This record gives sequence, C-alpha cells and structure tokens, in this order.
Amino acid sequence: MMQTEQSQSAAQPQQQQLVVQNSAGSLSFNSNMSKEDEEMSRSALSTFRAKEEEIERKKMEVREKVQAQLGRVEEETKRLATIREELEGLADPMRKEVSQVRKKIDSINKELKPLGHTCQKKEKEYRDALEAFNEKNREKVQLITKLMELMQLVTESEKLRMKKLEELSKNVDLLQ
Repeated sequence: MMQTEQSQSAAQPQQQQLVVQNSAGSLSFNSNMSKEDEEMSRSALSTFRAKEEEIERKKMEVREKVQAQLGRVEEETKRLATIREELEGLADPMRKEVSQVRKKIDSINKELKPLGHTCQKKEKEYRDALEAFNEKNREKVQLITKLMELMQLVTESEKLRMKKLEELSKNVDLLQ
C-alpha cells in the first residue's frame, strides 16, 4: 500500500495532460496515459475504495457501539427511577396511606358542610315548632284552668239554684 502511494506521488507530475478546449462549450481531455499510469490509477482507486469501505465499516461499528451504550443507559435510567421510587416509599411508608386518608377526610368534610346546614335549619324548625307547641300547651292549660273555675262556679250556682228550688218548693207546699 505504501509503495503504491509513493509511486502515485512520483507519477502525478507526469500523469496526464489535460487540454481544455472551449469550442462548442464542451470539455475534452487529451490523455497521454500509458498502461503503467492506468494501472497505477486503478490501483489508487481500488486503494481509495478499500479505505472508504473500511471507514464505513468502522463508522457502523462505532454506531452499533453507541446504540448499545444508549440502550444500556436507558435500562439504567429505568432502573434508577425504580430505585428512587422504592427509596421514596421507604422514606415514608405511610405517606401513600396518609394521603388517601386525607383525601377521604376532605371528601367527608365536603359532604358534612351541607349536612350541617340542613341540621341547623332542622334544629331551628324544631325549636320553632317546640315553642309553638309549648305556647299552645300553655294556652290549653289556661283554658282548662278557666274551665275548672267555671265548672266550680257552675256547681256552686247549681247548688244555689237547687237550694232556691227547694225553698220555693217548700214555700209552694206551705201555701197549699
């Protein structure tokens, strides 16, 4: 390989003479290449292609290595995330349960608020109804008391009337 490169560099000044003709806008090459020169050109070209193929192979190897490393990095990242979650769980094992209980408490508080308002409203209605009931009961007691007094008066009045009737009956009997 080294020998072909040295012979190439020595042959370059003599390699080919290019004559550019501008007639009709076309380019033409006048080559006075000998078979030796052609052979050296082919050899240089095949060497160049071999090097290009080797570079491509190495590129692919490097690319594959990088992809493999990236795959490992992704796996390690996932593993680290799992370990972090486990560590957080170990730091406060009751954290999740506490969070759930707090959420339930908040939910119950939301339910209790309207129930408390309803309870207060019903208690007010109950107090109002109880007050009305007690007022009517007092009224009833007063009326019963008045009725008892009237009954007593009626009884006394009847006794007086009976007494007067007896007196009148005696007076009528005496008159006969």
